[in-house]
Parts: sequence; C-alpha cells; structure tokens
Amino acid sequence: MPARFEGHTLRRFDGELNRLHEEILRMADLVTEEIQLALSTFQQPDQEILARVNEKESQVDRLEKIIDNAITEVLATEGPLAGDLRAVMAFSKMVTDLERLGDEAARIAQLSARICNQEIGLTGTYMLRDIGIMGDHACALLGEAFEILHTLDLERAKVLLASNDLGKEFCTSFRVLTSYVLEDTRNMRYIVNSVMILKSLERIGDHARNLAEYVVYMVSGNDVRHGDNDA
Repeated sequence: MPARFEGHTLRRFDGELNRLHEEILRMADLVTEEIQLALSTFQQPDQEILARVNEKESQVDRLEKIIDNAITEVLATEGPLAGDLRAVMAFSKMVTDLERLGDEAARIAQLSARICNQEIGLTGTYMLRDIGIMGDHACALLGEAFEILHTLDLERAKVLLASNDLGKEFCTSFRVLTSYVLEDTRNMRYIVNSVMILKSLERIGDHARNLAEYVVYMVSGNDVRHGDNDA
C-alpha cells in the first residue's frame, strides 16, 4: 500500500481503487507536459511543438476513456461504500477537469501559433510578458493541485482554496490590453488572441481549484464547491 495513504482519514484504498488513483496521476502528468509544451511555443514557435501538443491531447483523451471505463467497472463490480464511494465519485469529476485542462493547453498552442504569425512590436512584447507571468502563476497553482492530488493532503487543499485565484490577474491584464487598443486599433487582432490565451490560463487556475475541492470532498466528505460549505 503506497505510503501516501497511511494515516489518512480516507479508508485505505485497495485493488481497483488504488490503480484508479494511479491512472488519475498518470493523466495529470500528461496534462502537465501538454501545458508546458503549449506555453513553450511563445518562446520557440515551432510546428513540431504544436504537433507534440496535439499528440499529448490525443493521449489525454484516450486515457480519459480508459479511466471512465475503469470507474464504471469499479462501481459495477466492487460496490464501493462510504469513503470509497466518495473517492470514485471524486475521481470521475477529476477526469473531466483533467480532460478540459488538456483542451485549454491545445487552445493556447493554437492561439500562440496565430500570434507568432503576426508582426510583434513593442506592444506585442509587453503582451507576451503578461501572458508569461500569468502562465507561470497558473502552472504553479496547477502544480500544487497535482501535488495535493498525489498526497491527498486535506490541509494543503484548504490552503490552496483559501488563496487568491487568477481572476484578478486576468482583469488587470485585460485592462492593460484594452489600453493598447486605444493606442492603436491595429493591435486589435493581436489583442483578441492574447485575451483568449489569458482566459484559458484563468480557466487552468479554476480547474486547479476544482481538483483541490474534490480532494477535500474525498477526504473529509465536505462538498465545498461554490463556497457553500466550510472545509
């Protein structure tokens, strides 16, 4: 039995439930690689990198189906109860968020390709800087969420949920981008793509928070989605 489950408030995983958790972690690793590749396209625009992002996205989609089938089998054959049932339900929701994270990574890579095909002046450099900063923050938040998913650490999940999300940062960047349009309407096309990338990064932060919420539910039984309950 993996050490990360020892001393946990959640009943010990065994058999299929343990393997299901490992598959979730494998999917998280794939998503991490896909997002990192997508963000790297801003520093090194390359069709080969875009192709690798698309391949990672296909792998994530295939793994989603495998895990969904495994969840159905566990429910049908193992008849999980109490904490184990909560774990299965939480895993099912995690799979959806992980797949959507992969979608956001693919979207970022496609938008990056559009931006890199346009002429980048000083304004474009500033915009790429904002995207880079927000991308770093989104990746840090997601990395912490994946660590929480790996360890099933209730306290770390609570800390993540209590921290500020990327929404304020998105609003700040959006205001800055709007000022660039006012300076020169020729920036409009470039800025639209940039805003869409920033929005994808904000969604990555939202999915990270969702994953932490599922861990809280799995471990404690408290449903803290939408701020309706205390963790």
